[in-house]
Amino acid sequence: MHRLRRNSKPGQASHGPTHSAKQEITETIKFLAWLYETHHRTAANCRQQDIDEWLATGPTTRTKVRTFVVWTNRSKINTALNLDAQQPKSTRLLTQDQRLAWVKELLTGDVESLPYRVAGTLLLLYAQPLIRIVALPTTGIVVTPDETRVSLGAEPVPVPEPFASMIKHHLHNRPNLRTAGGMVANPWLFPGHRAGKHLDPHTMMMALRTLGINLLGARNSALQNLVTEMPPPVVAHLLGYSHNCTQRHAQLAAQPWSRYVT
Repeated sequence: MHRLRRNSKPGQASHGPTHSAKQEITETIKFLAWLYETHHRTAANCRQQDIDEWLATGPTTRTKVRTFVVWTNRSKINTALNLDAQQPKSTRLLTQDQRLAWVKELLTGDVESLPYRVAGTLLLLYAQPLIRIVALPTTGIVVTPDETRVSLGAEPVPVPEPFASMIKHHLHNRPNLRTAGGMVANPWLFPGHRAGKHLDPHTMMMALRTLGINLLGARNSALQNLVTEMPPPVVAHLLGYSHNCTQRHAQLAAQPWSRYVT
């Protein structure tokens, strides 16, 4: 709870972190019940082979007990246990040709309604996860006579044409504005079906997946492309990512920018 509250921000969706925390608790309860029923041991006298046996005889979700193992070490309840952080075996990616083809189709093709085309392009150009995209406020689109910018991180980033024209058109033609009976202005770039709420990320996810877009592959490809064009700390600053995340994608893209001064 302390970590969730510390990391929470106004207007930021918390479904993902909350679900992960619940899963950690559930798996820890299962592990402790199994440990006592099978070996008549508790967290204090648990052995490393017990951890290894638990992991080897069940699904990968059992690795969620790592948070509990780390806690037993830090609290000195049991310092003999170790469980390394799980590393992904592979990173899903789109090729650059696939990514650019999707951008072109979303910008010029009649593949779906305008809101989903705008969201898909934000994903493909700026590596934004859908949970952030649907929570973008209209104030995040900064339009001046000379340019259009979108606020995704610490400061607004430029929006190139023809995407700038498309996002401005969407800004003035957003759907679901009558959900509040026309009495209250909806502050979201992607209004939901409930008054005052933004569109549910699951709804957006299903719409883009129906089109055939590999969402994780699109985001990974966009992020890796961006960190090859500018230093990872700059990408993190502009797009709202952690430095560790952008640095990892830079390493995967074989562009460590190791001499860049942070």
